[in-house]
Amino acid sequence: MTPEALADLVRTSAARVLSARGADTAVLPATVTVERPRNPEHGDYATNVALQVAKKAGLAPREFAQELADALAAADGIDSAEIAGPGFVNLRLAADAQGEQIRQVLSLGDGYGRGEALKGRKINLEFVSANPTGPVHLGGTRWAAVGDALGRVLAAQGADVTREYYFNDAGAQIDRFVRSLIAAAKGEPAPEDGYAGAYITDIAAEVLRQEPSALSLPEQERHETFRRVGVELMFGEIKKSLHEFGTDFDVYFHEDSLHASGAVEKAVQSLKDNGSLYHADGAWWLRSTEFGDDKDRVVIKSDGAPAYIAGDIAYLQDKIGRGFDLCIYMLGADHHGYIARLKAAASAMGHDPAVVEVLIGQLVNLVSEGKPVRMSKRAGNVITMEDLVEAVGVDAARYELTRYSVDSSIDIDLDLLRKSSDENPVYYVQYAHARLASLQRNAAELGLKFDNDADFGLLTLDREGDLIRTIGEFPTIVQRAAELREPHRVARYLESLAGAFHKFYAVAQVLPKGDEEATPLTFARLALCEAARQVFANGLALLGVSAPERM
Repeated sequence: MTPEALADLVRTSAARVLSARGADTAVLPATVTVERPRNPEHGDYATNVALQVAKKAGLAPREFAQELADALAAADGIDSAEIAGPGFVNLRLAADAQGEQIRQVLSLGDGYGRGEALKGRKINLEFVSANPTGPVHLGGTRWAAVGDALGRVLAAQGADVTREYYFNDAGAQIDRFVRSLIAAAKGEPAPEDGYAGAYITDIAAEVLRQEPSALSLPEQERHETFRRVGVELMFGEIKKSLHEFGTDFDVYFHEDSLHASGAVEKAVQSLKDNGSLYHADGAWWLRSTEFGDDKDRVVIKSDGAPAYIAGDIAYLQDKIGRGFDLCIYMLGADHHGYIARLKAAASAMGHDPAVVEVLIGQLVNLVSEGKPVRMSKRAGNVITMEDLVEAVGVDAARYELTRYSVDSSIDIDLDLLRKSSDENPVYYVQYAHARLASLQRNAAELGLKFDNDADFGLLTLDREGDLIRTIGEFPTIVQRAAELREPHRVARYLESLAGAFHKFYAVAQVLPKGDEEATPLTFARLALCEAARQVFANGLALLGVSAPERM
């Protein structure tokens, strides 16, 4: 019996109790909550449905809970049902019924954990979007890992997800980048407000290789040549780094295209036409305070040039025009102000502000030998994606960056992530999968294979039951991770699954030893182990982390 099937049984039983009492069954929630108690002595699962609905139905909670417990105790697959506290019902499952969870995992395979909670949603997920003026830094690397994992989790719940990178190829930072390239090409120091680092020298040299006469061109033409070639080279390196990190995008959207196509002018004019912009002090302002922002925002500056928000407005309108009903922006720690202004922009254009959702990520620091790591070999004053990957590898970097809530700052201990021990979270989880894969190989050498029709009623050890119930939590974990936009829940779950597996393996002999013969219990345990291996593989895939078969 899966947690979902148990929840359905509890609801059906509760409805029968209410009907027998002449009470309205409409007071029952569409889905009854069934959870594992923190203290396993209280049972395998518990439900608070009696507390939720008893008073609405005109019944005493404990009285209703007792009648519900009696009804559940008589149901197939329920070993016992007891009331506790003000009206909780604690449940224990029969071992054979609990074993149905194993059959479900083995039947669904890669599909176990997937659902349809977000079916029909068309989501634009924009993340990383680092300026094309340098390598991806640690903050962008965090978004590359978390954003990619979130996209996988959302898709696993039925959403149609488009991963998008907003290519900031307009604005003052590009001019500073170009002036830095030209200075490097001339062998001069970087401008005071420019960019430094070995990567600037490398790109400048490549520009000259492709355009040998670039430095001798008239100033404006020289600037445009270094801009065209240099930005393309930098962006090519960014895309290459992201691909090697396991993060690819469906759409690379160029900010410059919004201005070149007239989309910015069109969006601004539509806001003027509907009265959402007003003219003051020579500039055009968005009435954003009317939509919850803390101040009105300048959209067209007094010199006639569009402010940055003008591009944001046109970009949002473009996304909505492409049919997205949810636009998720993953932004850095210094972008809190964007939440209100983007929602205000949506409202001003006549859209539901809920179409905009902004996730703010906090800072990432590297630590080695107890000290902060601050300098990059290539970028100079910032740590890059390549620095982190070179230090610990793609899997460890992605896993570590994804296992924390994005609203918390994190310190990454490079020394810890290099350890082959249980202290290293990614090693702990990957080793569990590798151990399970090894177990199946060893079984195959003995001519044994897990059996989907094994007698799971033989799995009566507490550690076996705990592992089965932990496996059963996976679909709910994935659904919650998608609904709350929190892929770190998957990583933390995998660590708890690894703990449950290692505890099981310490007390349960799976394969026969020496001259021992395989027994029905052997095949039941082999099936349980294969179910656990499958869940590890599925969970690691959602994080974009490999599930090694050997370590």
